[in-house]
Formats: sequence, structure tokens, C-alpha cells
Amino acid sequence: MDEKELNLMLEEGEGFKVEFKESFDSKNLAKEICAFANSEGGRIFIGVNDKGETKGVEISNKLRSQIQDIARNCDPPIKIVFEEIDNVLIVNVPEGESKPYQCSSGFYLREGPNSQKLSRDEIINFVTGVGKIKFDEQINEDFKFPEDFDESKFRDFLKKTNISNDNAEDILVNLSLAIKKGNKIIFNNAGILLFGKGIERFIKQNFVYCTLFKGNERVDIIDRKEFKEDLLTNYFEALNFLKKHLRLSYLIGGGGPRKEVLELPEEALKEALINSLIHRDYFETGFGVNVEIFDDRVEITNWGKLLFDRKELGKVSIPRNSILFDLFHRLNMIEKAGSGIGRIRKFVNERGLKVKFEVSEFFRVTFERSQISIGKATPQATPQATPQAELTDLERKILREIKINPKISRKELSEKLRIGEDTIKEYLRKLREKGVLIRVGETSAGYWEIR
Repeated sequence: MDEKELNLMLEEGEGFKVEFKESFDSKNLAKEICAFANSEGGRIFIGVNDKGETKGVEISNKLRSQIQDIARNCDPPIKIVFEEIDNVLIVNVPEGESKPYQCSSGFYLREGPNSQKLSRDEIINFVTGVGKIKFDEQINEDFKFPEDFDESKFRDFLKKTNISNDNAEDILVNLSLAIKKGNKIIFNNAGILLFGKGIERFIKQNFVYCTLFKGNERVDIIDRKEFKEDLLTNYFEALNFLKKHLRLSYLIGGGGPRKEVLELPEEALKEALINSLIHRDYFETGFGVNVEIFDDRVEITNWGKLLFDRKELGKVSIPRNSILFDLFHRLNMIEKAGSGIGRIRKFVNERGLKVKFEVSEFFRVTFERSQISIGKATPQATPQATPQAELTDLERKILREIKINPKISRKELSEKLRIGEDTIKEYLRKLREKGVLIRVGETSAGYWEIR
């Protein structure tokens, strides 16, 4: 490593394979060395603070000897290699060949820019469950750089993560998205999933199915979309599909103005979508991510069983695709390691709703939808979702059809719901009286608007 590469690493900041330490601390250093050996290896920069600022450290034979002793005292011992640039000592830790490794304070695993303590059984389950080669780090020599590389998406990523774009190839390598072989840049699957063109040609299982069903069963499909772009595009498209088809509700707090929100907390939906994309088992080629909307629930499902005990759900998090986790963390789309399930529960509980987590060969999050639709808001002592008016089952069905097609006619409503036109007319009148529904324009060019 030369000074130019060091400066680039400092600018990129801490990540899955990079840790900064302002000074020598034997206990913390043991944890980081152990975590890197149990993961995919990495570098520890001693003499650099958390902000990536060089503070320097006195590099001596005594310091090197102390660090070597820490690595040797791990069980089994870990081999390390030193580099020096000015007054920064770099400790290179290769991925271990005899996982799991333990230091004096326990077993650790790298997750994003953090080292997480795990029980012996948890880390053994991870090592045996994922195997030596993880999907996101697998090299794909069919992908050609720069022909298949979407530079605009990469530049956008650099802008969002505040990384300069002086040397794309070095950045790709440092972020563990590619390797250099001679004069060639060869991408791994993580790089392809984020910055590839025509990704389906290289990773056919990269897809998200979004489906809106009529009723509570997987029978009648009202709307369906399939997304096969990069992971960020798939995420935003799936989120937009949910926002398009979920009802709106209102939050009232402290006598202030009402705030229009989705009937399900948007932050919880975002967490579930991100989890499904970065923790799914991409080795399973026949199953993507499924986002399904029913009248009574929303289900988000991805293939891939837990890599730890079910009772630890929400307490620990072991990444199946560590590079993807690191990239989403750099984009500030993941708050911190292991927080996703807890945050989903928190957001849902704050709204008085229910969520269920189902675990087997797949992982599914089920959000229960409210059985009361939109209506007139009333002030509340504390913030909560407030329906406008209590509606009958038939009124909810009518509103559901109107939401799908605001220009729907009474005759079309009658045919869809198998109810006489006179009955439809009467219920439309009631909905207007309740303040739930208004008619914009009385001619055939008019449409319905749900309040």
C-alpha cells in the first residue's frame, strides 16, 4: 500500500474490511482481529481516528510484538502481516482457514463496520451455514468491465457516500466489489448486483415480484409487477408499489395538524424490504423476493433460513451477504447491526398494529392491515393512526375498487361487486355524507376522490 491508496482508504471510511484505531488497545484489537479472521479478512489502521483523520502512533518493535502476541493467543492462532506508512501501522488480517476463531473475550464476527460478539454455536452455525464462499463475494468472469458496468449508478453511489471519484478501479477493489487480475478488473456478484447493466444475464435470480391480490387468498390478481434491475432500483420500485396500493391514514398529535401517512408504517416496510434483499440466499435460483398485498395483510418473503437460533431474532444479526450489508450501511440505509427486526417491531407497535415473523427455509414478515378503512380524523391525546369513520364491509369494498380505478362507474362497481346499481348508488351517497368520498366533476369525465 502506498500513500495514495492510504488516503483513498481513509476517505472511504470504516467498512466491512476496514477498521480504524486511534491508539493501541489490546482488548479491542483482539476483538477486531478475531472478527476479521471469522469473516473475510480485513485491515486495521492504528493511528487513525473514527473520522478517518491521521493521528499517528509510535511504531516500535514492542508494539509489533504486542500485536503479534494478541494474534497468536487467539484460538486457533491467527497469522497477520504488518505494513507501515509514515506513522500509521496497518495490520492485515487474512480470512481464516480454520474458523471459528476465538479471542480472550469470545467469538466475534464482522458485520458492516462493526464487530459483533456471538456465542460459539451462533458462529459455528454461520460458518457451516454459509460455507467458505459466499454468494456476494463470488467472482463472475462473464461480467465485462467497463462494458457491463453502469458508471452513472456508481457515480451516484460515490456522491451519496461522500467518496471522491478520482479512481473508480481502486475504489471498486477497496470496497470489495472487484479484484484486479493483471490489467483486468473482475467483478464479484455484489458489484454486479449494485452496478451492473442487464443484471439478469449474470444473476437470473435477481428479481422482486410485487403482487396485489383481491381478497385474502392468492387467487385473483389485481396488479403485478416484476423488477429485475440493480438492488437499489428494485428496492425503490417495490417500495413505490406498496405506497401505491396501501391506504392512507392520519396521525394526529398534540392538537397539531394531521399528518397523512400510509396505513402501515413506511419505515417498517423499508426495513423489511432491505432485509429481504441483503439477507436472502442468492444461491437459490428459483426464488426471488416476494412482496404481496392482501386485503388483510402484507407479506414480504425471501429465501434463506436464519443463521442463528430463532430465539435470538431481533437480538443478533449475522449477515449472509456481508459485502451487500456493508454497501447499504454506507448509504445510511441500515441504522446499525442487528437493529432491523427491533426497529420493525418498534414502528409497528407505535401504531397499535401487529407484525409476525415466520422462519423456515425462507424468512417472511407479515404486517396485519387494519380492518377499518379511511375516514374522518378526530384529535387524540397521543399520536396514533386515526380512521375517519367506521365503515361497513361493503363500503370498504367499494372504496377499494375506487382506489384501484377512480373513474369507475356505478355500473362497473355493480358488476364487480355483484350488487344492484341502486344499492351502489345508495352506498356512494352514504360515503359522501360521511366525508370519506367526494365526486370531482359530475359528467362522465369526472372521478372519485377518497378523503
